[in-house]
Amino acid sequence: MTKIIGLTGGIGSGKTTIAKMFAEYGIPVYIADDEAKQLMQSEELVSAIFKKFGSSIFDDGKLNRAKLAAIVFNDAEKLKLLNEIVHPAVKKHFEKWLLGHNDQLYVIYEAAILFESGRYRDCDYIITVNAPVDVRIQRVMQRDNSSKEEVLNRINMQWNDLQRSEKSNFVINNIDIVAVKQEIVKILKILDIKQNDS
Repeated sequence: MTKIIGLTGGIGSGKTTIAKMFAEYGIPVYIADDEAKQLMQSEELVSAIFKKFGSSIFDDGKLNRAKLAAIVFNDAEKLKLLNEIVHPAVKKHFEKWLLGHNDQLYVIYEAAILFESGRYRDCDYIITVNAPVDVRIQRVMQRDNSSKEEVLNRINMQWNDLQRSEKSNFVINNIDIVAVKQEIVKILKILDIKQNDS
């Protein structure tokens, strides 16, 4: 049976980059946040979000993700409400995706809020990616054109590095790219995954 390796880390930790490094070894990778963005464009989820959040987050009938983010990342209850809409859809989508990869020894399930959402319970192993908070803030500010305050709001909505690390099988400190690559090789050896020659 295919084993699920959960890969998580706070916003800006570089977990998606690391997920792609695992993919280079031929391991299928599911990026939950990317899939959630796609699913949030579906008629079913758009309708559910409209019912809970109203028309103010829509421009000409299209969901404005920036407006929605401004609401939910400043209000824990609103974030919980959104997650109750999106998480079941992502879980269902992942289960279908997993069926298409059941010939694999392992798959990577990458999610920012793996622990907060409870999805960690579905994983056989968990890898946490850590990085200094100031580095994470700079990365996200540059990537999303966000303010420092907006990034800190998101960080404060998530578990901290220590909380995630204590519940993980492996921890990657994403500071030096060479050290990260060595850590990935070490994890793959521990998981007894044969590396591709390429």
